[in-house]
Amino acid sequence: MTKNKIRQNTGSHEEWLIQSLKKKKEAAAYLQVALDEYQNDDNLEAFLMALRHVAEAQGGLGKLSKKTRLNRESLYKTLSSKGNPKLQTIGILLKGLGFEFFIKAA
Repeated sequence: MTKNKIRQNTGSHEEWLIQSLKKKKEAAAYLQVALDEYQNDDNLEAFLMALRHVAEAQGGLGKLSKKTRLNRESLYKTLSSKGNPKLQTIGILLKGLGFEFFIKAA
């Protein structure tokens, strides 16, 4: 069976992921795991990709751009593998997606 045939029959992982992240609880858990992993291994890229996946699931970067009043092109760069956003920008994005920062004792 070819790769394309398998994909036709099963759909892609990314499609499944985006569908599941439309649910706020799923998205919150996904972001929490990504943040926990960032704290363990300093892999900011994985956290930013998780944030981007949630943004795509919640209506796309265009919608998030309008909601947060952040430039859309800037969002694409920020949520890319080379992104390096300020804490303030991450806070704005989380708020725009309906989430907030939460601090707990380790």
